[in-house]
Amino acid sequence: MIPKDPAMLLSYINLKLRDYYPSLEAFCEDMDEDMQNIVNQLKQIDYYYNREKNQFV
Repeated sequence: MIPKDPAMLLSYINLKLRDYYPSLEAFCEDMDEDMQNIVNQLKQIDYYYNREKNQFV
């Protein structure tokens, strides 16, 4: 289960993307998570997914 707190989610997602997944799509598919929900949660703290860097910035 992924963290609910946006700041904790940011740290968790970026770690997973850096170390284990080639894309946000791959992470969401493997973890059975809703990609739009993650994007919306992180948008609340002004972080957006950067495909080239494969992280939220």
